[in-house]
Amino acid sequence: MREDAKGPAGAPFKRRTFLATAAVTAGASATATAASASAAGPHNGPADPWPLDSVARLLAMPEDGRGIDWLRSALQVAVELELSTIPPYLCGWWSIRDRGADAARLIRRIIDDEMYHLGVVCNLLVAVGGRPRIRAAAPTYPGPLPGGVRAGVTVYLSGLTRSFVHDVMMAVEAPEEPLALSDSAPPTIGAFYGAVLQGFRAVAPQLSARGQLSAHIGSDELRPVETLVDAERSIDIIREQGEGTSSSPSDSFADDHPAHYYAFGEIYHGRQLRQTETGWTFTGAPVPFPEARPMAPVPAGGWPGPPAPVQEVLHRFDTTYTTLLDSLDAAWGDGGPRSLSAAIHAMHALEEPAVRLMETEIPGTRSTYGPQFHVLP
Repeated sequence: MREDAKGPAGAPFKRRTFLATAAVTAGASATATAASASAAGPHNGPADPWPLDSVARLLAMPEDGRGIDWLRSALQVAVELELSTIPPYLCGWWSIRDRGADAARLIRRIIDDEMYHLGVVCNLLVAVGGRPRIRAAAPTYPGPLPGGVRAGVTVYLSGLTRSFVHDVMMAVEAPEEPLALSDSAPPTIGAFYGAVLQGFRAVAPQLSARGQLSAHIGSDELRPVETLVDAERSIDIIREQGEGTSSSPSDSFADDHPAHYYAFGEIYHGRQLRQTETGWTFTGAPVPFPEARPMAPVPAGGWPGPPAPVQEVLHRFDTTYTTLLDSLDAAWGDGGPRSLSAAIHAMHALEEPAVRLMETEIPGTRSTYGPQFHVLP
């Protein structure tokens, strides 16, 4: 059970107030996380498959030039961003031996959130007359986040280690720090989603529910976006849950789940976040670091010369992953709920070959293989 988070006066915290206070107290840590990830990433990844300044270009567009085409372009980048976080988080979760562990439950909740966010931005894109390109958005690992956000952070695939939590998970989700940003700083995910929200308000586009999907994803319910209020609410939820937090302490949101950055922080620090007289600190109930399968970081280009049995499992995984992406493309095309069900089935089917790889030792090491998330031609 999660320790109740209460303020100094004993009142339960409200989510946005919590995020605001934690963002202030963790500002230096968030900046240091992104910086250390830049310096300490284990790989020099391949060339960025996305234009590194694509988000910067979108944000540089004068507000009076941000029309419906701008919204469609921005939402496609959002599809790429949301998709890019799911494979590394899945690897961390699959590697944990005890799925009942606190860390496993925290990561599983975040994976559900990210899949929900992907569904939300796909619905938003369809609502403004676009069509998500999901297979085309699939990233290559190791590599940067799409669009040039969190510049310098290398996202790689690995089993769960403290360095992976710190250098990938926390670095990706580090909260927006407006006071710490300069005009030349690379864009954050929070700033990007804030611009998308302002774009919806400025354009006030005619929204169509045709082709949008409904589904229960984790504890969230994906619904069609039919009004500007629906769009605002959807984007606010993404930002609150971890993609970029508000710094306004006047906001409130009754929810006892910390945003993704702070949930990963609990795993990294080994303690729940709690409010003290001096602010939010990781001094609550213990969050033991779980025993994890020792999946090595996947090198650029994938595993070199794996044995034939390993290659067979890798191919089976990649075939299923490619089917998953194709099914998602079809779901927001003309396939609808049937294709979404096929995608969910493929998602579940990824776990067995992933765990088998994570239990296969790399010759001459104490580490194991893991999935590469390659898209097959």
